Amino acid sequence: MSTENLPQNPEQPPRKPRVAVVFGGRSSEHGISVVTAGAVLKAIDRTKYDVLPIGITQDGRWALTADEPERMAIVDRRPPSVDLLAESAEGAVILPVDPASREVVYSEPGSVPKALGEVDVVFPVLHGPYGEDGTLQGLLELSGVPYVGSGVLASAVGQDKEYMKRVFTSFGLKVGPYVVIRPREWEHDETAARKKIVDFAGEYGWPLFVKPSRAGSSIGITKVDDLSGLDEAIAEAQRHDPKILVEAALRGREIECGVLEFEDGPRASLPAEIPPPEAQAYYDFEAKYIDSTPGLVPAPLTPEETAEVQRLAVDAFDAASCEGLVRADFFLTEDGEFVINEINTMPGFTPISMYPQMWHASGVSYPELIDLLVQAALRRSTGLR
Repeated sequence: MSTENLPQNPEQPPRKPRVAVVFGGRSSEHGISVVTAGAVLKAIDRTKYDVLPIGITQDGRWALTADEPERMAIVDRRPPSVDLLAESAEGAVILPVDPASREVVYSEPGSVPKALGEVDVVFPVLHGPYGEDGTLQGLLELSGVPYVGSGVLASAVGQDKEYMKRVFTSFGLKVGPYVVIRPREWEHDETAARKKIVDFAGEYGWPLFVKPSRAGSSIGITKVDDLSGLDEAIAEAQRHDPKILVEAALRGREIECGVLEFEDGPRASLPAEIPPPEAQAYYDFEAKYIDSTPGLVPAPLTPEETAEVQRLAVDAFDAASCEGLVRADFFLTEDGEFVINEINTMPGFTPISMYPQMWHASGVSYPELIDLLVQAALRRSTGLR
């Protein structure tokens, strides 16, 4: 679906496509999603698009929010929340359930529901479970509303680090050593599950990285240097996801590369390098969003290395059947091999996020990036494709 195919009244001037920016959500990445939405709302071309901000509170209520990007920023090291932006503590936004209609309705207790107009495309800047993992994408497919980014399968694969690695391996992409502890294993026999990790450490050595299998923004991840820190790391990961992933430490440089869908297919950006942060043990949440550890854009790679990581990023995009955008994260090991760590199907879009920075260095400005993503969504239909 293109802009020209939007419903028009011949007696009225052509209307602009209406973009619903959906943000917040129930995951532990709620605050970062709000920050991302603020950046998108500030940069989207209002002469080209009408915009409807919709926030999802941490308890799952869809709220009509103020269109005030300046209020969606980290203040005093505290991320913002949808509850502080919602126009009502009880009102709820309701998406259409009939694919023949894209009318969005706002309802408050004791009041007549109010029509907010049709939505032509949803820009879901949600991170983590209940938004980036295919759940919201499935809802939008049922509603028949086009949306920015990957579909149900790719979003689910991109969220679950275990199955992401399995998919990459099946397509010939190299991943690092890992072991998974599922909730049933832990509930059935904690001792055996812990021994599984200890045996893994015996094979690959310390340190290990213990992380939630289905979370992002480096939330819930602990670098474990020896056995004494293992139980605390497991508990921290399980606070965010009952399934945990344990990875061997890979020694090498952290390299990221953006992939963006153009009309002729996906292309890769110039890559970036994430230098080791000075104050943190690794590139964790604090380094990413609070202390703003700067990345090197473009990464100081040889032309051959740059071409190789760009090729691998597009291969990862295709392997997971992604659409729209992806940030692919790699390690460049000491022997010169790229090992893929993960992909993000909805990477951070904050002003300091690496994905926009890489595309800016590649000649695509922030507003142009948003426009390309919205146009790609408008070209696609929902359903099987």
